[in-house]
Amino acid sequence: MQVILAQPRGFCAGVVRAIEIVDRALLKHGAPVFVRHEIVHNKHVVEGLRQKGARFVEELHEVPTGAVTIFSAHGVSKDVESDARTRQLHSIDATCPLVIKVHTQGRQYAASGRTVILIGHAGHPEVEGTMGQIPGKVILVQSEAEVAQLDLPADTPVAYVTQTTLSVDDTRNIIAALSRRFANLVGPDTRDICYATQNRQSAVRELSKQVEVILVIGATNSSNSNRLREIGTESGVPSYLIADGSELNPEWVRGVEVVGITAGASAPEEMVKDVIAALRRLGPVEVSTMDGREEHAEFRLPAELADPSPRRQAAGTAATEAAPQPDPQTAAG
Repeated sequence: MQVILAQPRGFCAGVVRAIEIVDRALLKHGAPVFVRHEIVHNKHVVEGLRQKGARFVEELHEVPTGAVTIFSAHGVSKDVESDARTRQLHSIDATCPLVIKVHTQGRQYAASGRTVILIGHAGHPEVEGTMGQIPGKVILVQSEAEVAQLDLPADTPVAYVTQTTLSVDDTRNIIAALSRRFANLVGPDTRDICYATQNRQSAVRELSKQVEVILVIGATNSSNSNRLREIGTESGVPSYLIADGSELNPEWVRGVEVVGITAGASAPEEMVKDVIAALRRLGPVEVSTMDGREEHAEFRLPAELADPSPRRQAAGTAATEAAPQPDPQTAAG
């Protein structure tokens, strides 16, 4: 069996930064360090940090007064930030800089008097955080059909922002629907959607031309991982989302000569190796990596954790290997 690895795949710079923030907070402050929600959507990453002393909670009332508390890479609302201050928590923000950029854009649009529309998935932590960062009413839309149902006059001054991990193509279609619906519409270019999302989606489209089956490594609650699987399926290739090698169904690859593997932005490379090991238990495997975009982005740490050290240099190396170089227009951090 031939196995072709997508390039790029796996960790992005925002995920590398978030994980290192938890690691460094544990080194500086000692265990336990509390993290609101999963730091990133991956059970292996979360469990690894839990074993080091991180404690994951759903809400801040579960955190002892004054404790070190980290906000996940997905971002939080202003109310959560205010609650942390009221409870005298030592809060550290691990929000991805590209998510912060969306928050800033939304606030600017609201300040100019526009009705803000957020394109995203209801219930996703990033969406909840973004809606809570923009003052006034923010309208969430998830599809072109929902755009048609908006109860707003056609001449309403409207602005849109997007969840960073959405499909570029799906977002472009919704933006086009908004453009047809409203005469006075502004918003960021689709290139402002997370560069890691775009790069991984483009890689899967290319991978689908070379393989018979695609295995996407990631969590079921990971938006970008789910979309990678959908893109593979839409390209006409049977595609499956799995967390690790234990979830591989041998029937998926029975009689298959070429298998493609990619990984969502929060999936560690160790899980890619784990899936390859599972395939090797079924028979001989030859692994290669497709040509693809090299990624070199690295986001700065919060000031209190940013002291130069060998660990930071090592983490920078990981980011260089796992995270892409964004376009100058979309670079942040």
